Amino acid sequence: MTGDLVRCERDDGGVAVLTLNRPEARNALDDELAQTLGGALDAAADDPATRAVVLTGAGTAFCAGGDLGRFERDWTPSAFRRHSHRLTALIAAIERLEKPVVAAINGAVAGAGTQLALACDVRLAAPEAKLIFREGRLGIIPSHGGVARLVKLVGLGRARDVLLGAEAVDAHEAVRLGLLTAVVEEGDVVGAARERARLALRRSPEAYGAAKRLLAVAADASLEAGMAAEALAQTSLIATPEHRAAVARAKGT
Repeated sequence: MTGDLVRCERDDGGVAVLTLNRPEARNALDDELAQTLGGALDAAADDPATRAVVLTGAGTAFCAGGDLGRFERDWTPSAFRRHSHRLTALIAAIERLEKPVVAAINGAVAGAGTQLALACDVRLAAPEAKLIFREGRLGIIPSHGGVARLVKLVGLGRARDVLLGAEAVDAHEAVRLGLLTAVVEEGDVVGAARERARLALRRSPEAYGAAKRLLAVAADASLEAGMAAEALAQTSLIATPEHRAAVARAKGT
């Protein structure tokens, strides 16, 4: 799980810190970095010793988005869509990972990097962090879920303010809007993210994964469909040894 482009450090508690390590390009996602990060996420999902993930960036930026060099290629529409789908799948892999994933946003984040952050379960930021929405200057729009995910996260009104208003949102304003969970005023944002991940690990891993998937379903489903999905998940969870042991502990038996 280690490499030059994505560093991985896992502590004894099973919290793995994945660091995007392309600081000279503000951790912009070129093909190689995106593929390496995808492999690291797959490895974290498959490895039972990895119980939670913290995602951060090396240097002064979290992630500047997709590498602008891709726009200089002579794409056919279908080839560009295939390329774009791979980046969309990378971001979706964070949402599908049924383990706690905490973003430690150490600096500026833009474009697809913003989607990487918003796909995480919890988003902690350093005071100097900012979210940049400047796609319009390039004659494009936020993609890879950039519009849809934003509306679902903060609502249409606030999403409109962000995408059609200011081009950059500082960390404290992003918390007010609901884009970030909290600003880490003192100390190391990665350390704070580790602690937040450890807090999440107090929950049953199976219950955490089920709740994460149900939240994604609830964002699109009717109330009835959502309740049906909850019932199916609950039926599965109550049959697990983990649940039975937890109930026994709670009863003092």
